[in-house]
Amino acid sequence: MTHAKITAVGSYKPSKVLTNEDMEQLVETSDDWIISRTGIKERRIAADDEFTSDLCYEAIKNLEKKYNKDISDVDLIIVSTLTPDYRTPSVASYVQGRLGLENAAAIDVNAACAGFVYGINMANAYISSGMYNKIIVVAGEVLSKITDYSDRNTCVLFGDGAGAFLIENDEESSFITSTSGSEGKLAESLYCTDVSKTMFGKDLEQIGFVNQNGKEVYKWAIKMVPREIEKLAEKANVELKDVDWFVPHSANLKMIQNICKRSEYPFERTLHSLVYYGNTSSATIPLAIDDAVDRGDIKKGETLLLFGFGGGLTYSSSLIKWGI
Repeated sequence: MTHAKITAVGSYKPSKVLTNEDMEQLVETSDDWIISRTGIKERRIAADDEFTSDLCYEAIKNLEKKYNKDISDVDLIIVSTLTPDYRTPSVASYVQGRLGLENAAAIDVNAACAGFVYGINMANAYISSGMYNKIIVVAGEVLSKITDYSDRNTCVLFGDGAGAFLIENDEESSFITSTSGSEGKLAESLYCTDVSKTMFGKDLEQIGFVNQNGKEVYKWAIKMVPREIEKLAEKANVELKDVDWFVPHSANLKMIQNICKRSEYPFERTLHSLVYYGNTSSATIPLAIDDAVDRGDIKKGETLLLFGFGGGLTYSSSLIKWGI
């Protein structure tokens, strides 16, 4: 039987650092205010001429170098992003061209902060069905380019970065089970305009920039995530206490703590990336995992529960067994 196994992980963070002290020069805020409400200390910012495709390319090259992987036979690239370089071509197609992967198909996925987990679940389905054999899933975001730096409610949150998995056909499977869903009726809680400037018949605000009703998203997440975690555990016939690491979307540290409390899961067993990278949307989960792997925190054979959630409002989870 064909299985899908995660065989390498990599990441890329832009070199420019934007600290909370720097934010104090842009808007009326303070280091104490930002940390107490979000847990974020600093974030990385892409250069003016640095775009999502550049971050994704570097994350893939990092993966290739760290694990000494040959990616020449990759047959599909999935890019998760809400900040593509162009409306067309897709970031995946552009990166495929830069990498010279002549035999690889390429698609972009936009499920906002849930996108990376959607992407790896898709890769699992593609490989398990026999449709593809070797897939790169990479999440890349340059949220700084769609952030209004005069809006203190959003500008303190977001950063830029990319993280990638290589997933291959193997005798062993990394994937135990997964869930996904959407509550599109709440779409007005988190959006960024493009061609349309209205939603559900109402005019939208902050045209061209991220607009978020933080309170509504927070309320939704702390109810929805514990509910869906319980469903996932039942589906996999496992107890949450037996999961070694919980890797939620790194939106807000208080939110993660509240989710853990409601799920009766120890916060100390969570992996997050927001403290030094900010909220990087779909990239938060692979960034957190790559850093944890580099620290030696994640051990082979351990179980990880990945849970992405955000704009859409969408969510996706995946229970995986680490095999690297």
